[in-house]
Amino acid sequence: MLKEPLGQLVRGTFSECNETLRKLQETEKPRRLVLVGDTISRNAIQSGIKADVIIIDHKEMREDAVEFSHGKARVFRTINEPATISLLAWQAIAEAIEKGDSVVRVDGEEDLLALVAIIVAPIGSIVAYGQPGIGIVVVRVSPDKKSKIQAQIDLMKKVD
Repeated sequence: MLKEPLGQLVRGTFSECNETLRKLQETEKPRRLVLVGDTISRNAIQSGIKADVIIIDHKEMREDAVEFSHGKARVFRTINEPATISLLAWQAIAEAIEKGDSVVRVDGEEDLLALVAIIVAPIGSIVAYGQPGIGIVVVRVSPDKKSKIQAQIDLMKKVD
């Protein structure tokens, strides 16, 4: 279920996807722009897009990511094991999105953390993440989208 794009799939090169993000940011003026993933975050920042929050795990396609300067005022560090959503990661993302101008550096894996970003971001925000080899996925945060994502999270196995 989670392999399907959670929002609008934007196909294209890095520059084409960044141009789409830039236009969305200018026209929709999202309350928060949250980028999840090293590749999308690096490419967007290098093209001049000002995201409010980036969530990275220093991995790209399971390999070490290319380092980049994010220029964020606040850095939140958290742990999130692969294929999980930890409470610590949830709390770090919630605080980062509330404060803005932040990076969440994940020790582990950030793949499922787009779900958290959608749940905690204010209505009217945009959460975007990479779709490897295809482009990016743009999620417009709405009450309906939050409800659908929460339903998926509720189906996950809870571990103490």
